[in-house]
Amino acid sequence: MSIQLQRRGILCIVSGPSGSGKTTLCRALSQSDPLCDYAVSCTTRKPRTGEVDGKDYHFLTREDFEARTTRGELLEWAEVHGNLYGTLKSAVLDRIGRGEDVLMDIDVQGAELVRRNPDPVISGALIDIFILPPDREELEKRLSGRGTEDPEELALRLRNALEEMRHWRAYGYTIVSGSPEEDLRRFRAIIEGERCRTSRLRGGEEIVNEDQPDFFS
Repeated sequence: MSIQLQRRGILCIVSGPSGSGKTTLCRALSQSDPLCDYAVSCTTRKPRTGEVDGKDYHFLTREDFEARTTRGELLEWAEVHGNLYGTLKSAVLDRIGRGEDVLMDIDVQGAELVRRNPDPVISGALIDIFILPPDREELEKRLSGRGTEDPEELALRLRNALEEMRHWRAYGYTIVSGSPEEDLRRFRAIIEGERCRTSRLRGGEEIVNEDQPDFFS
């Protein structure tokens, strides 16, 4: 008789400065792993060229965003670079309950809000990963290579990125970014290991009888 175990879903928050590749990592894993869902964030910033509402972000007006925070619809939210960003509770809790894994690409402010969330479902599901650029020169190269900001905006993002990098020790896991393939391999390894964590599993009673210790109690 095979052992039947059920698993609670993982809530994986991924942070890192602009240019670290955290969004690319989350999208790559969600596209290659059917058990991983990428939670699309809400934002009040304007769409960049090629971005699609509901796929890249839920683009909201500031008034709509603030109304949702008042109604308690957001798991976390923060103001970054003059714009509001947040994650809808509905994008997270139902999936975790079904044993699916949710990836959240959020900044250090939002990550701290999620860590402080009193809901035991959230705290029991949570893991956090920080993506560090290998050095300042590579960070500057990645930021300037995007070509989406003017010089003033680029300078602001660099200052904020360097400040955000100071928070990496608050995270359970840290990936020093290399190639996209290396980063994805390390990211996947963390998720696979967490899926085997005993505290996430339940079941197994089918192999327990009076002559065996109750390993699964």
